[in-house]
Amino acid sequence: MSSWIRPFRGLIVVLVLSISTLTACTETQPVEEEPESQTEQPQDSEENASVEKEDEAPSEEESKESVKEKQPGEVDATVTNVVDGDTIDIKINSREERVRLLLVDTPETVHPDKPVQPFGPEASDYAKEMLSGKEVRFEYDGPKRDHYDRLLGYVWVDGENFNLQLLEKGLARYAYEYDPPYVHAASMKNAETRAKQQEKGIWSIDGYVTDEGFREDESSSVEETKASSPYEGSLPYDPQGPDRDCGDFSSQEAAQAFYEAAGGPAQDPHRLDGHDQDGLVCESL
Repeated sequence: MSSWIRPFRGLIVVLVLSISTLTACTETQPVEEEPESQTEQPQDSEENASVEKEDEAPSEEESKESVKEKQPGEVDATVTNVVDGDTIDIKINSREERVRLLLVDTPETVHPDKPVQPFGPEASDYAKEMLSGKEVRFEYDGPKRDHYDRLLGYVWVDGENFNLQLLEKGLARYAYEYDPPYVHAASMKNAETRAKQQEKGIWSIDGYVTDEGFREDESSSVEETKASSPYEGSLPYDPQGPDRDCGDFSSQEAAQAFYEAAGGPAQDPHRLDGHDQDGLVCESL
């Protein structure tokens, strides 16, 4: 070694060690980089999930159609005529249709081969009072027509099931299950049971209601009452005699004459004019 280097030997050793240390530190501390795949993956997942949800979720219109398909047919209609307690005429979709009220049977008033039956006029009068000229909702349930080509269904007026109301008031029996099960069968049977327990209307006559309809010998009591009356005037009954209702008369004309002889329209002791008080009585006859 040259003599001039010897004094600097210690300094050279220190410099070499310092350089080696710095180099080692640089190699053991690599620069951290965020993987591109990790930063982009959440966005891709969210987009895929959103697409899947859009594909699976039904549109608002599809949801409404699904709900409608589960409901019996319902349409708006106008009552144009009341035939009797369980038969009416309606205007529906610009057409006149005859309707047989579903699951109910009221006593006869206009049957060509049967006499007027007890509580038939009351059922007819109630139907006229509640339905005449009314805007109603008609609900299909089961077969749409019977063998007479009449529409079958429920009539809803002012939010109430009129078919059920007939049963509730004892003006009809539950009958004619063409194609069960029916949507309102349970509630209507319950209404009939309540009326029967309280002996309302048709249930007030022992044995009058049968599985086939109504006992016809009860209808003959009207004629028997006429024959036993001591009244000798031209009218079928004494206007000043016992209380009469529309079921006692064979025609509207006969009832009207009786009503006027009894003091109508100023007085109506037999309450033949119903609730409308229009001077015309027993209009269902």
